[in-house]
Amino acid sequence: MSVAFTREEDLEATAADLADRPISPHPNLVTPEGLALIEAELAAARAAYTAAQVKGSIESDRTAMARATRDLRYWSARRASAQLQEPTLDDGGVRFGGSVSIEREDGRTQTWRIVGEDEADPAKGSVSHVSPLARALLGKRVGDEAVVAGQSVEITAVG
Repeated sequence: MSVAFTREEDLEATAADLADRPISPHPNLVTPEGLALIEAELAAARAAYTAAQVKGSIESDRTAMARATRDLRYWSARRASAQLQEPTLDDGGVRFGGSVSIEREDGRTQTWRIVGEDEADPAKGSVSHVSPLARALLGKRVGDEAVVAGQSVEITAVG
C-alpha cells in the first residue's frame, strides 16, 4: 500500500502508544530535595494532563494526552513509593544523602553526593544510591579503598 493512502490519524494513534516509563525495582530512597523534585514533577504532570484535556477532544491530540498520562502514572508511582531519608548523624562513613570525595589512581579527585534515582545527575555531581559507584563507596570511611570501574580509589573526604 502506498504511503499516500495512510491516514494521518493512524500515524498519531501510533505515536500515542507510548510505553510506560520503567520503574526501578530498588527501594525509592529520596532526600528532602529529591522528594521536592518528585512533587514538582508530579504537579507538572498533572498540569500537562489538564492542559491536554482542555485543549480539545482527546482525539485531536492523542500524543500530548498519552505523554501526560504516562508521566502522571510514573510520578504518581514514584511519589507513592518514596521513602524519605532524613539527614542522619554523621558517623564518618559514606551514607545516603551525604557526599564523598575520592582520589583515583591517576591523581584525579572527584566528589559525589549519593542521592535517590530520580534526583541523580552525574554531570552535577550526584549519583544514585544503586549505581555501582555508590554501592562501592557506601559505608567506607576516609582512608579506605574501594574498587570503582575496575580501578582502586581512596576515600579522601566524607560529608
